[in-house]
Amino acid sequence: MIASPSPRRGEIWTAHLGDAPKRHWVVIISLDSRNLSDRASSVLIVPFGSYGAEGPTTVELPPGETGLPGPSYLKGHFIQVLAKNALVERLPRTLSNMRLKQIVGTICRSVDPDATSLGRSTH
Repeated sequence: MIASPSPRRGEIWTAHLGDAPKRHWVVIISLDSRNLSDRASSVLIVPFGSYGAEGPTTVELPPGETGLPGPSYLKGHFIQVLAKNALVERLPRTLSNMRLKQIVGTICRSVDPDATSLGRSTH
């Protein structure tokens, strides 16, 4: 593990998730003001899954975009807080701002079915 990771929004990392830690790929979605702060010991992440289907709270990403071995799925309803010290290794690819907005939209729709793709409510 990295002694003092400084993750940035949009980066893809391997991380230990769960009580019996397993390595998973995750994307950092919290703002860099939090990610780079010495006072914040955690970040917001969405884990990648290897199966799924596009829908209001799920987005499919091709391997060419992520650098992962196959198609991956980010499910906004699986957003979670992760301790920075659970981050293991940063992968070379970073998701675009446009893709991050799409992911934030899936998170918003997880709690507000009327949320638009940019995360703003329609009412």
